[in-house]
Parts: sequence; C-alpha cells; structure tokens
Amino acid sequence: MQIIHAGDVTLEPQVAAHAESMFAVLSDPAIYTYENEPPESVEWLRARFARLESRRSGDGSEQWLNWVIRVAPDELAGYVQATVHADGSAGIAYEFASAHWGKGLGARATTAMIGELVRHYNVRKLFAVAKAANFRSIRLLERLGFVPAGPEGHPAHDVEPDEVLMSLAVRLAPDTSC
Repeated sequence: MQIIHAGDVTLEPQVAAHAESMFAVLSDPAIYTYENEPPESVEWLRARFARLESRRSGDGSEQWLNWVIRVAPDELAGYVQATVHADGSAGIAYEFASAHWGKGLGARATTAMIGELVRHYNVRKLFAVAKAANFRSIRLLERLGFVPAGPEGHPAHDVEPDEVLMSLAVRLAPDTSC
C-alpha cells in the first residue's frame, strides 16, 4: 500500500499508530445514526488496526486495504477501505466525521481510493452496501457512478432487507500509446 495524495486530502495506509487520532474521529455520534457503534476504547481500536496491518484475510483469499484520511498535518477526518477479491471485484466502505460532511471530502477520498484499486490492484467491479435510509451515503455513491445492483455477483455477503447494494463497473480507457 502507498500514500495517496488527492488535492487537499491524503490517504495514508492505516496502522496501529493512527488509533488515538481515529478514536476521536470515530467517537462522533452522528456517524452511527444508521448502524454500528463507536469503538469501545483506544486500546481496542489499536489492537484492531494492528490486526488489519497484515492487509490479508485470515485465509489469505482477500486483500484488506485500509487508509485513514488526513486533511491537515494533525487532523484525520475518517477512513476509506476496500476488500479486494481474487475475481477483480472489491467491496468498499468509508466513514467520515460529521464535521467534514457536505464538503466533497468523501467524493475526493473515495475517488482516490478507487483509482488506486483500479491501477494497482486490478479491480474492475466495485460494490458498496448502504442502509436504505442513509441518503447521504447513497447520494455519494451515485455521484461516483454507482448504480443499484442485485445481490447476484456480490462476492462478500447477503444484503439485508434494509440495505441497498450499489455497484460500479470500471471501464478502462483504451490504450492509445504506439
């Protein structure tokens, strides 16, 4: 994994050392309107991040790619992540502190990650799952070109009745070099 620069945001490969700063970000109650809950402690988050540093699932069949989003030298705004499958597909997810909502940060960071997945991990199909009531997340995915999809072909898991599966097929530009 490498650092990705995207204008005013930088995506850094997530490591255990990010736990303290990310604990503050992930403690924002607005993030959890639709699902999940904040991490229980900095120590818990540090241990989780340390486990994810392997960048692989336990059985080695998936690549787990996690980046924190830096918006200033001392400020993290959230994360983007991808689970890359051997078939060239990837499930993506993201979390952003509510202080950064509505500023285009999500689109810039997620677009940068998608570009990295296409260029360096040969990803050609992307999936994202959002709660149907989470209109903000669905609008972000739509702005990025994702469209509603059926569960067939989704390699990771079943979609719950209150969730929407979105997909994006990546079209590569033709090679015009001679």
